[in-house]
Amino acid sequence: MSLTTPPHPDNRDGRARCVGVEIEFAGIAPLAAARLVEATFGGTLKHDSAHRLRVTDTPWGTFHIELDSQYVHPDAALLARARSHNGQPPGIGEHLRASLHSRTREWLGDMVAGLVPTEIVCPPLPWHALAELDALFDALRIHGAEGTDASLIYAFGLHLNPEIPSPEVESVLAHLRAYLILAEWLRDQIEVDLTRDMLPHTRPFSETYASLVLDPDYQPTLAQLIDDYLEANPTRNRELDLLPLFAWLAPDHPSPLLQEGLVKPRPTYHYRLPNASLSDPDWGASLEWNRWVEVERLAADPARLAERCEAYREHLAQPTLSRWLDSLQRWMRS
Repeated sequence: MSLTTPPHPDNRDGRARCVGVEIEFAGIAPLAAARLVEATFGGTLKHDSAHRLRVTDTPWGTFHIELDSQYVHPDAALLARARSHNGQPPGIGEHLRASLHSRTREWLGDMVAGLVPTEIVCPPLPWHALAELDALFDALRIHGAEGTDASLIYAFGLHLNPEIPSPEVESVLAHLRAYLILAEWLRDQIEVDLTRDMLPHTRPFSETYASLVLDPDYQPTLAQLIDDYLEANPTRNRELDLLPLFAWLAPDHPSPLLQEGLVKPRPTYHYRLPNASLSDPDWGASLEWNRWVEVERLAADPARLAERCEAYREHLAQPTLSRWLDSLQRWMRS
């Protein structure tokens, strides 16, 4: 599938914007998945622990592959204490404690490997190279990887982390507005899995928050945009998670949400909505990127964005039987 060119293909440094990709699946253990990464893109396979591996020196950097649970990996701080204590070699007690800890975590990982997904976190790729990831997804599919629709308990997803075209608050606000308007169309196109929809990971934004953001009189400073977002969305569990971006834009912000260890500051939009549809041979990173670019296209068109904002605010004021999705589908075809 050909990739849709975004309205801003390059960043401010004149380089192609990059996109990070994360995918979750079952049916293939981390070691086998890492070997598929190595076979597809080259590089060097390295073991960090029993269920956490890396493939380094690929054309784009390092792929991280692991079971997606912090409880199956050794605690880095504990292991560091076992390696040295005030500059001195560890005692036998520290050594045994670290060894038992590592073995216990390895055993736990072995026990839950069929329930906890394997996750591949790809290095940031230039957007025009995303289609090459589809070769990896094909290899995973051929070797038995199971995606979202393989089981009712598989709430697996594909996350895209497109690099922001601009850090200016006007650009961030425009992308947030465009996403709020197109969210229902994206859900319809993706056919978000029922289990994923029931779980909290990809919760939609509230109508109250959407009404605030889409109001033409809402022209916040960056600080106000962040504060309003955190008040209405005190969680990572949003279909478009802006916490990593806000943590990067405002590193000194006092909110504990932005200081949380699981929030990795980065200049990207953390888009969490897509399923991991590995059973579909026509599905891949290219398809989900092309859907995301519709958000960027609307954000880059101020006149059309203002028109759609007004239409959506009118929709929110109508009874729930009003068919916003019909309007969206008509607009997307025109």
